[in-house]
Amino acid sequence: MTKLLVHGATLLTIDPARPDPFVGWFTVGADGRLTAVEEGAPPGDLEAADTLDATGMIIAPGFVSAHSHLFTSGSRGLGMDQALYGWIQAMTAFTEKADVEDIYWMTRHGAQDFLRNGITTAYDFTDVGLPFEAQSSSSSGYVGTIPPVDYQHAQLRAKVDAGLRHVHSVMLAQGAFDRGEALAHVEETVARAGEVASDLHLGVAVSGTVQWAESEATAELEVAAMRKYGLLNQPHLLETAFGVEAQQARFAWYRDAGALGPDLVFGHFIQTTPEIIAEAAAAGCGMSWQPLSNGRLASGVASIPEIRAAGMRVGVGLDDQSCTDNADPFANCRFGMYMLRATRHDPGVMPVRDMLMLHTLGSAEVLGISADVGSLRVGRFADFLVVDPRDPDTGPVWDAYGTYVLACSLRNLKQVWSAGSLVADGTRLTDPEAGQVVAEVHGRMGRIAASL
Repeated sequence: MTKLLVHGATLLTIDPARPDPFVGWFTVGADGRLTAVEEGAPPGDLEAADTLDATGMIIAPGFVSAHSHLFTSGSRGLGMDQALYGWIQAMTAFTEKADVEDIYWMTRHGAQDFLRNGITTAYDFTDVGLPFEAQSSSSSGYVGTIPPVDYQHAQLRAKVDAGLRHVHSVMLAQGAFDRGEALAHVEETVARAGEVASDLHLGVAVSGTVQWAESEATAELEVAAMRKYGLLNQPHLLETAFGVEAQQARFAWYRDAGALGPDLVFGHFIQTTPEIIAEAAAAGCGMSWQPLSNGRLASGVASIPEIRAAGMRVGVGLDDQSCTDNADPFANCRFGMYMLRATRHDPGVMPVRDMLMLHTLGSAEVLGISADVGSLRVGRFADFLVVDPRDPDTGPVWDAYGTYVLACSLRNLKQVWSAGSLVADGTRLTDPEAGQVVAEVHGRMGRIAASL
């Protein structure tokens, strides 16, 4: 039975196998996946349980954030004039006091905020439940050993309950640890995640921490976990503009540990060299690019043209909601383009269509989930956005990509759909518990603030 028929819209399918945009229609099956995507008008005898007439609208895939920290949603506006480590200290002053239930509601708040803003899938770095110490602007680290599984698993439950499709990323042991205990922690985490029966859960990954590690043993542990459990690893590496030489030296730790390959995705990857880019590309590594975060924290501008030219897969993320603050994927696209164009003095250095592709299909590809999300293709989940360029009016639509990326924004985002079900209608989330989520976060963070 056809669950949903959508027709009349200009479709940006982000499907590399067909040219777009075009005015067309698509259908969604009972499993929430696309069963047809075609040009023109639907057949007159096509029957569906529900029909959406989207005439005059632009429809595109939901944004995919390749790099996110959902638990930070209640900590916006902190560390206003700080670089990475100063900002982390300002933000984690609250989350370090959180218990399992606190972190559940914080994460659910971030997940529903993403959905409201058109981000239907996210790679989520969970909070580890370990304190973070910054000795200086260039030196930092997490203090502790084995992160608690219940604490991390609460964040997976929160994403499912909010309705956000996700990859659930967990941090391994820090400091002095027993290798066997560390791998047992990963095994328990993977097993607990495997018990979650939901199409929203797309897998578990490792949050690499070599950027803060004291020795090569951290890289070796990450590789052991990756290989034993078949996990993707996304480390924060070469991010901040401080301690650049020390960061670059740690790239060799991953090489020596045998980590370089398609299942290693570098988060940020700003303070690179031509040699590092070439080596990472040759090994098949990917990277995730966070334009708004990199600007907010003065981290720098990633060498995206060179990275793409070398053959690396590139995805785009919103990073922490407390350092992108409004988690706006439309703004993230524009800021990314504008930073590159301004610093390179070249308006063609990042084409508009490429930018949207990187924040949808590109992110899905770098995370290994493009068979499920990132484009409007048969077999993918029907995760899509309905954008109205006439309300408020942006003028004539000369090019649908140009209007969508350059002229539209959250004010034009009218609906968000996940698996063919409406999850946000205007500013209203359809989740009946959305208001409770907000109340819980304000109450719990107020309690934490009073204890500081």
